[in-house]
Amino acid sequence: MERVDVLVVGAGLGGLSASMFLAIEGVRVLTVERHPGTALHPRASGQTPRTMELYRFAGIDHEVLGVSKRASQGLRITVSSSLQGPVFHRIVEDLGEFDLSPATAAPWGMAGQDVVEPILLERARKAGADVRFSTELVSFEQDDDGVTAVVRSGGEETTVRASYLVAADGGRSRIREALGVPTTGPGAIAHSIGVVFDADLGDHLERDVTDLYYLQNQEFTGALTNTDTPGRYVFAVDLHPERGESRDDFPQERLVRLIRIATDLPGLQPEIRWTGAWEMAARIAERFSVGRVFLVGDAAKVTPPTGGMGGNTAVGDGHDIAWKIAAVVRGDAGPGLLDSYEAERKPIAEMVVGTSLHNAKERMFPDLDLSGAPEPVDQVALTLGFRYRSGAVLADDDDRLENPVEPSGRPGFRAPHLPTATGSTWDFLGHGWVLFGTAGWREPAEAVRAETGIALAYRERGTDFDDPGDVFGLGDGGASLVRPDGIVAWRAGEVADPAGTLWDVLARVLSR
Repeated sequence: MERVDVLVVGAGLGGLSASMFLAIEGVRVLTVERHPGTALHPRASGQTPRTMELYRFAGIDHEVLGVSKRASQGLRITVSSSLQGPVFHRIVEDLGEFDLSPATAAPWGMAGQDVVEPILLERARKAGADVRFSTELVSFEQDDDGVTAVVRSGGEETTVRASYLVAADGGRSRIREALGVPTTGPGAIAHSIGVVFDADLGDHLERDVTDLYYLQNQEFTGALTNTDTPGRYVFAVDLHPERGESRDDFPQERLVRLIRIATDLPGLQPEIRWTGAWEMAARIAERFSVGRVFLVGDAAKVTPPTGGMGGNTAVGDGHDIAWKIAAVVRGDAGPGLLDSYEAERKPIAEMVVGTSLHNAKERMFPDLDLSGAPEPVDQVALTLGFRYRSGAVLADDDDRLENPVEPSGRPGFRAPHLPTATGSTWDFLGHGWVLFGTAGWREPAEAVRAETGIALAYRERGTDFDDPGDVFGLGDGGASLVRPDGIVAWRAGEVADPAGTLWDVLARVLSR
């Protein structure tokens, strides 16, 4: 029997992110994936600055940017009948419309899933993760002390004993189904045939930017975009099973004809590299955890791709559960900390799915009935202005979102990004807890760190960073405690017993 701290099932963006961050934290992690390798389809392309902040914690942000050179050039999103046909709506003209540099030191990325996953895999393995492809989960059962699973590779079965199981096995998660966790939401809203093809489109698409077209043509509804590989494109066309259509109704000849219509190039000879049927759906698991099993990525929620938030949310899920499990495994936190995973990540999933549905109606399906859907959320606020509410945050007000360019420093929101002599206050984050304080908090922080053994760094205003506008909200004698994910857990003004207060705060947010 193999023994590990965590078994991760699935090696997509969510699973590999969880594996990478767990391994970086020193957690023994085994990841199994039934497919023979990482994704071949660009699929979930694009990284928000929040995702790039997390990648920065892992030290792979520059690698991801290196394979997404289009990010530095811009983004264009258009609704039209074809590449050269009538333009119905220009949603985004340039990525500069989403300039978040006042709120973060991290840029946007535009890399496809096919080039990001190998980077995650390499970093995870370098940190010590055991990642096995062509290996599937056969069964699992959990008890009060852990999870016992059987995995199969090449016909040989192995029993694995883990303290926790992270289910990253996709939108049709067998683990979620085995747990009996239902999903809510409208379900399938469309079906598509996806195509990856190589061709010379000349100047029909911008070469050096991410150029995405939503196509509303008399013959089909679909989408077309470029990729990180020059001369390679992704095309999607609607499939209508309610009309009796199936994948077999889209042979290569028909796909070539539709690509020619989409590109306005009747003589084009595209070289088709990959085709596959997929379902556009909106579903959210009613629970994100059951006992010692945690759902991440598409296992927890499935969202329409309109808005590019699905993959980014999966990365966020993976990081969130990773640092929390690591804290429990190390003994820094009690198991109650893990309850904050669902409390924090499920509201994010709900906002992402709701906003993506509204985007889908605007860009592709004008007749989509959203009468029961929540109102869309401003995407900039959702990207960097979100707020966590859970036992791992000591907040005293109910605001859900804020303008990230005007941060408040309140608990539950991201820590403010302020310039320092060497870069940004965010350079201090991502490797444990950080106490941002005024004079008088250094000795209490060092005393609590020595007593608890928790990785707690101290940064003093006026020495390590300047905050003339008091964005952190420290006042004359206060402090702000920031979690390993860059979220403010607590802050207060001057207190009578700083060391005792800090010890009590850590005990509360870590369920010690």
